[in-house]
Amino acid sequence: MAKNSFRGSKHARAEANHNGDFGCTLKELRSLMELRGAEGLQRIQECYGDVQGLCSRLKTSPTDGLAAHPDDIARRKEEFGKNFIPPKKPKTFLQLVWEALQDVTLIILEIAAMISLGLSFYRPPDVEREHCGRAAGGVEDEGEAEAGWIEGAAILLSVICVVLVTAFNDWSKEKQFRGLQSRIEQEQRFTVVRGGQVVQIPVAEIVVGDVTQVKYGDLLPADGVLIQGNDLKIDESSLTGESDHVKKTLNKDPMLLSGTHVMEGSGKMLVTAVGVNSQTGIIFNLLGGGDDDADDDEKEEKERKKREKEEKRKEKERKKKEKKEKKEKKKDKKKNKLPKKEKSVLQGKLTKLAVQIGKAGLFMSAITVIILVVLFVVDTFWIQGLPWIKECTPIYIQFFVKFFIIGVTVLVVAVPEGLPLAVTISLAYSVKKMMKDNNLVRHLDACETMGNATAICSDKTGTLTMNRMTVVQAYIGERHYRKVPEPDLIPAKILDLLIMGISINCAYTTKIMTPEKDGGLPRQVGNKTECALLGFVLDLRRDYQSIRNEYPEEKFYKVYTFNSVRKSMSTVLRNYDGSFRMFSKGASEILLKKCCKILTASGEPRMFKPRDRDDLVKKVIEPMACEGLRTICLAYRDFPASEVMPDWDNEAEILTGLTCVCVVGIEDPVRPEVPDAIKKCQQAGITVRMVTGDNINTARAIATKCGILHPGDDFLCLEGKEFNRRIRNELGEIEQERIDKIWPKLRVLARSSPTDKHTLVKGIIDSTVIEQRQVVAVTGDGTNDGPALKKADVGFAMGIAGTDVAKEASDIILTDDNFTSIVKAVMWGRNVYDSISKFLQFQLTVNVVAVIVAFTGACITQDSPLKAVQMLWVNLIMDTFASLALATEPPTEALLLRKPYGRNKPLISRTMMKNILGHAVYQLTIIFTLLFAGEQIFDIDSGRNAPLHAPPSEHYTIVFNTFVMMQLFNEINARKIHGERNVFDGIFNNMIFCSIVFSTFVIQIVIVQFGGKPFSCVGLSIDQWLWCVFMGFGCLLWGQLISTIPTSRLKFLKTAGHGTQKEEIPEEELEEMEDLDEIDHAEMELRRGQVLWCRGLNRIQTQIRVVNAFRDSMSPYQGLETPESRSSIHNFMSHPEFRIEDSEPQIPLIDDTDQEDDVPTKRNSVPPLSTLPPIPSSLNQNNNAADQSFHYHKDLAKTALPPTPGSPLHSLETSL
Repeated sequence: MAKNSFRGSKHARAEANHNGDFGCTLKELRSLMELRGAEGLQRIQECYGDVQGLCSRLKTSPTDGLAAHPDDIARRKEEFGKNFIPPKKPKTFLQLVWEALQDVTLIILEIAAMISLGLSFYRPPDVEREHCGRAAGGVEDEGEAEAGWIEGAAILLSVICVVLVTAFNDWSKEKQFRGLQSRIEQEQRFTVVRGGQVVQIPVAEIVVGDVTQVKYGDLLPADGVLIQGNDLKIDESSLTGESDHVKKTLNKDPMLLSGTHVMEGSGKMLVTAVGVNSQTGIIFNLLGGGDDDADDDEKEEKERKKREKEEKRKEKERKKKEKKEKKEKKKDKKKNKLPKKEKSVLQGKLTKLAVQIGKAGLFMSAITVIILVVLFVVDTFWIQGLPWIKECTPIYIQFFVKFFIIGVTVLVVAVPEGLPLAVTISLAYSVKKMMKDNNLVRHLDACETMGNATAICSDKTGTLTMNRMTVVQAYIGERHYRKVPEPDLIPAKILDLLIMGISINCAYTTKIMTPEKDGGLPRQVGNKTECALLGFVLDLRRDYQSIRNEYPEEKFYKVYTFNSVRKSMSTVLRNYDGSFRMFSKGASEILLKKCCKILTASGEPRMFKPRDRDDLVKKVIEPMACEGLRTICLAYRDFPASEVMPDWDNEAEILTGLTCVCVVGIEDPVRPEVPDAIKKCQQAGITVRMVTGDNINTARAIATKCGILHPGDDFLCLEGKEFNRRIRNELGEIEQERIDKIWPKLRVLARSSPTDKHTLVKGIIDSTVIEQRQVVAVTGDGTNDGPALKKADVGFAMGIAGTDVAKEASDIILTDDNFTSIVKAVMWGRNVYDSISKFLQFQLTVNVVAVIVAFTGACITQDSPLKAVQMLWVNLIMDTFASLALATEPPTEALLLRKPYGRNKPLISRTMMKNILGHAVYQLTIIFTLLFAGEQIFDIDSGRNAPLHAPPSEHYTIVFNTFVMMQLFNEINARKIHGERNVFDGIFNNMIFCSIVFSTFVIQIVIVQFGGKPFSCVGLSIDQWLWCVFMGFGCLLWGQLISTIPTSRLKFLKTAGHGTQKEEIPEEELEEMEDLDEIDHAEMELRRGQVLWCRGLNRIQTQIRVVNAFRDSMSPYQGLETPESRSSIHNFMSHPEFRIEDSEPQIPLIDDTDQEDDVPTKRNSVPPLSTLPPIPSSLNQNNNAADQSFHYHKDLAKTALPPTPGSPLHSLETSL
């Protein structure tokens, strides 16, 4: 009651204060947060007395938080700002249209159309047309002459269509990104105390004066001051560049900053600055993130860019000098060069292919124009022997313009600018669908890379098992209970110690909640192992909450939080008589080594000798572990008041001489669907390895249940210690040759530290034992898994159990923490590859046919059989529509029946090449037969050698119509690329495909029957239509014939679409690559392809920029890597880039002495803020900027995605 009345009075006080002001201003708080460490503490003491004083000035309670009164919250938002960094405005549709109009080829076409349009209105005054040569003569009647403008107008119209489609695509993509982003933002929550209750609220709702709970793995969403902390260590490298963890205490350094990571411990923080006023927000504004200052900053921006360029130039010169010196040293090393993490391999192959095809198209179109002009000139002025008459000049120019338009059209058709579009669509579609399969993709590359995965290193807990832990066995008072004992069987003294130890020495954020549904299982919140222990307390019919209420966290004297090196957690309480009691829990084989006593059946301690320990391990712990149970030891130690005050920082001394209370066996059942999923992986040629911190017997038992190990297999199961012993030489250095002897057979790595995990992943990736480079996927949930997640080709973080740091280091987040979702990711990855190959097979057939037809037709008949407008329509079908239809095929189980493709597999296999050339032969035969003999077959007038503005002919309409029909039926053929016979298999599962094929057919009918002069078409009769469709249908029959020919017989066929091989890369580029952490193939290919000035590259670059933007905006906390997008703080801030030096001999191993050490990771440092103005250009040199991004978010218990209020998406328009 007393407590309630206090809350009532506090509430009233808050009401009363609505009109009064807060005790400190926004400016004061901002300047306070700019101070660090002792200076900040001094300012708090001078101005506010202490943190309690600051709380009362901000009208909040350090224990109960804000009163959660809506008016009060609104007032705080008004006074101190919202916890939100405003994004930049998106580009308008008109801006996107204008950008689409910048396309070189479209501009050429527009100019040509304008000239054609202008000249069509010109009438030579008196001169008879005949004087201007045969081609111009025999001209149309008056009506036809009037219609001469139609072709020019039609080209302009089709250009407008293309531009609108392009702009709409870009606009809808941006809209999707923003939609995804805002969804992510709404889902993101943080724990605060309001009205005495612990609640989770969206990050954007946090206000100044809130009291938030921070714990291991969190990313702080706002600036604040520490109120209470247990062993709190923060990684501030994202703001200060210092890689060492900073210890935060009330009396030394209580300042906590937004965007920094909690690496250890827990505590409570009073929020003092949010949004644009937090340290993150201030830097963000310095970089021009805010909207309002954008215009004023433009000049500064230009100057800054100049300075930057200058700096880059100097930097390059300096590097060149360094490189020369290094070169000599490098020569010896070059032989054993290790592979690097490669990005956008698929994108690189595609860009290279597109650039090559573009060059060929450019060549063909130039030749076409030259031949047409030469033929015309020779025919008119030499064969007919006509002089150049001044009055005829416009007519001749009209011819030249027409030839030019034909040339440009050949180019338009030849350049497959639909390629990058197909990739974008395919990846975007996959990403959308993968969300439904519980895969939240943060980097688009990961999607494609997963298709090539050859190894998966998976955690055990939560991924392979259900992460619903329960205590099922216990060893208490020298008795081994096979099931949880009744409370009256346990001596009262032991029971009290046990209940007290579990209740106090488990994080207070861990609780057991009532079930959501009646009759359901209780909900476990927080660390699952601790939940199992709390559940054990409830099974013993005791209440842990009453003990927690009696001993709030503020009463703890010292907490040693759990970390991967300690593998234990201890809490120290001070008793009234000045003595101390410490409760510990941890991995049984580690903690038992620290015990010198054990409680007997009577509840009295007796000596516990090493021999007794060995007996206990043999008789209790090993049998438990062999049943797949995780064993946890609970112990305590008393420090009498009479003794000298212990040195609490000397952990090795504190954590000895313990008294063992009990050992419990915790069961975590295997997920029922996992064995089947692992079997699928093994069929698909993917090796699954289990890497766990558990005991080796437990790990082996679970691995056997999952199907990772089979009885009688010749596979290795190692402990971390043994693994390290085998891979290190006498000096303690890791040797690749030693790893190579182990990893092919290794299936289980138990009792491993995060360092071991990283070493294993790196060892497998760098290995050259197998010809094909291994592509490794890794799962992780802890902060310390960061290094391994970053090193792996694809890192999977757990959406439910994962910490923010793990999520940030990952490429894909598993929203259900389930291994089967990884198998789905493999299916989607392979599907992306196949979808793009299908599109390529279709696209290249059309390209080859259209270019040859236009070229030969133009050379023989001096006019392209397919007119410019028709070509643009064909281009639209095969580029935009086909990429949509073929890129959205859903994956099938059959994808898992083949081995991974590998990095160097060409995009176009020999089977596909056979299909492309085979179909091209059929289509060319039909088209040329119709072109040169069509008039006899159909008994119609010939369309060849028609004069300049002749009306459309039935002959050429049939040619055009048959061409389109063949493409439509060939689109169905293109659905299969591995030589399957049934091309209709599963066609109705893809409604997008069916609807696109059907609608293309309908539009074609409309164009032919009613297109008239603009499309150069004449309505056809039913017979003629049936013949056209029949010839199109022939494609399917011909396809069956082609698939009968065995590919192995056709030795002359070459594959195409390889990435650039190492040998082909020039020396300078290789050197450049050596400085990069990752190689972005797409970027590299684009640079190499700069020579192609025409449409292809222009459009491809745009598309790739979109893909890059998409790739990075998929990750809520990744900034776009284009230099213009510096407005995003995510670019500037570098999140701890985990690096573990290979040559680091002292890696703390968990051995008998268990020396305490920080998590053994070294980190990249970032320039300190003092060097802000010239933003480090290195961040934007390649896609690394993405990986070093920094963000502003907080972990949430149940949702998948921790996002960014100041999202990088606003810089998306740089992509388009």
